[in-house]
Amino acid sequence: MARVRYFAAAAERAGAAEETRDETTLGALRAALAAERPALGSILSRCAVLVDGSRVDDDATLDRDVVVDVLPPFAGG
Repeated sequence: MARVRYFAAAAERAGAAEETRDETTLGALRAALAAERPALGSILSRCAVLVDGSRVDDDATLDRDVVVDVLPPFAGG
């Protein structure tokens, strides 16, 4: 199962800082999150999503014990 961590505005919109999910690809995870949490879905396309610290495409497999970080756009630089 994937451990999903939400940061800043993503955590606010998800209603949690962290959760465990059972989707098997990043694309399936994104789709499920957007469907279950419309407030998060409204910013998810602009968020950086890292799998074990790396950017990957939506076809990437989410293996056991993987960590997915959802980082909203940050102001500043």
